[in-house]
Amino acid sequence: MFSKIESQIAAAISAILMLITIGTVSFHYLEDWSFIKSFYFSVITLTTVGYGDLYPTTDASRLFTALYILLGVAVVLASLAIIGSRYLEIRENTFKKRWKK
Repeated sequence: MFSKIESQIAAAISAILMLITIGTVSFHYLEDWSFIKSFYFSVITLTTVGYGDLYPTTDASRLFTALYILLGVAVVLASLAIIGSRYLEIRENTFKKRWKK
């Protein structure tokens, strides 16, 4: 059984993976890109890197991309904050256990 911290980390990772999957599949069909190019574009979009080598070319993909950025970046940032804070919480608990002995 997962602890509360492990469940939160698993949920955060799942949210990121789900967003990448949704973006990859969507861009594959909207832009007719390969899955690798679609995955690459999804990751650089969610991480706000945006190299500019790939970009949406149709109105439908531009609309999807705008919504994907607004929702995706917020979810990824929140998920990374959860993962980071839970990691620090685990480290703190480990440190406290060592010093109680």
